[in-house]
Amino acid sequence: MQTNVIRILIVLALASVTAPELAAQAPNWPPIFDPPKTYYLALGDSITYGYQGWKHRAGLPPSAYNTGYVDVFGDRLRQIQPRIGIVNYGCPGESSSSFITGPCLWTTFGQQLHDTFSGSQLDAAVEFLEAHPDEVSPITLTLWGNDVAELDGSCNGDLTCVQRRAPATIARLTSNVSRILHRLRLAAPNAEIIVTGAWDSFLDAFEFADPLFQTLNAWLADAATLNRARFADPFPVFNPQGNANAEVQAICTLTLLCIQNDSHPSDAGYRVLGDLVFEASGYKRLE
Repeated sequence: MQTNVIRILIVLALASVTAPELAAQAPNWPPIFDPPKTYYLALGDSITYGYQGWKHRAGLPPSAYNTGYVDVFGDRLRQIQPRIGIVNYGCPGESSSSFITGPCLWTTFGQQLHDTFSGSQLDAAVEFLEAHPDEVSPITLTLWGNDVAELDGSCNGDLTCVQRRAPATIARLTSNVSRILHRLRLAAPNAEIIVTGAWDSFLDAFEFADPLFQTLNAWLADAATLNRARFADPFPVFNPQGNANAEVQAICTLTLLCIQNDSHPSDAGYRVLGDLVFEASGYKRLE
């Protein structure tokens, strides 16, 4: 099936399962610009944690996961606000649903977080924001990988199944992200919030999967816009279009997939993601 046909099918299917929050008519307000304050709050999954499989296999502590995008972005923030503190609630294995309901399975299995919390990550984030009014900016949110993994696992690699179920997965994920952003915005009305998008690491199915991830990113960007947040899109860098060999080379360089069968970013990939988040933040004007 040709790529443009797949994209059309996805759009048509999504139209029938529109997430309530995204269907609402909301003012097209610009994202909030708020310079770095006392704390940077990083929320999300293993990407937020800075996870790399070899470090987990080696039994390394959270402090060894120090090359993630949160670290890269944090270093850029310290050039503007030297005393900013980083609170990283990133939970490997977190999906958009478990982020809302809890608990963090990483800790359930006896693993440690950078910054510990109990219950759901959303409740912990709101509690932190309410305990530090007008002291937190920016906030970053990364949530998509485990929702995609759940879809892929439920289909056992059957692309027809993935195509059929993808619209509902995208709608559910973006609905959850919009709900999360709404609560964060209520708790921190003036904070800058940055949502990071997805990339496609399905090496053998780029023609099929790329449109799915582009559609997902478009919906995540809309969810961010509705909540006056910013969106950092890694797809054009991780998945450059127009040259299949270049796309494979980018994924093999920016993730650990080709050398360690780990789709998490390499150090180079995390640096790219951190720089993309900084670019999206608009903080360059403060350097």
